[in-house]
Amino acid sequence: MRCFTPQPGLNGDMRDSYWQEGLARPFSMPIRVIELMIIGLTGGMGCGKSTAARLFSDRGFRRLDSDQVVRDEVLTDPAVVAALRAQWGEAVAPGGVVDRQVVADRAFADDAARLWLESVIHPRVYARWRQVLAESPGASWVFEVPLLFEQGLENWFDFIVCVTTSSAQQIARLEERGISQALARQRISKQLPLAQKVEQADYVLLNDGSVEFLRAQVDRLLAAPVFAAVR
Repeated sequence: MRCFTPQPGLNGDMRDSYWQEGLARPFSMPIRVIELMIIGLTGGMGCGKSTAARLFSDRGFRRLDSDQVVRDEVLTDPAVVAALRAQWGEAVAPGGVVDRQVVADRAFADDAARLWLESVIHPRVYARWRQVLAESPGASWVFEVPLLFEQGLENWFDFIVCVTTSSAQQIARLEERGISQALARQRISKQLPLAQKVEQADYVLLNDGSVEFLRAQVDRLLAAPVFAAVR
């Protein structure tokens, strides 16, 4: 894993802590140029995956937001709506429209319920991935995948980029979305610890500053020789 955090933009204490914690070690992956690239973009809740994905999109990558696929396509699928109502009752989809908050409350309150929900949703998301890749064989993509490591999806991607931030920033951003601190911590606890995602990723982006700070890291990453063919 390699960190692409520009050192001049970091606060000194933050920079020292970042390096001392081992988040940026020498990069040992052999250089190879890939003409068509699929990047898996992951990270914890509130880390800024969508912001990073937009920056990749600005640089010519096509973007797929897996959460948006769930919201706009999977949870509007009549078969999924029927399965949810059969499992959890009419209240989960009054009038045939899924109440995502009710679904989230059920899933995060019980591991068995969460695993059942994932078994319904994830195969449909993967089918959508296959479809967009088949329809655009000449494109390079960035896929936002919150549970990339949790679901063992590493082999889908040429490289995996993890967006990270401090725990305080995570909580603050989730509170800005209307999620209480207690609920935010509960939901974060259901994912692989962020430090482990950082450890397993090929590249790491630190999103503790401005959008310009994050953009500089994306630009530095895409300037690496391995990305030459997609620049």
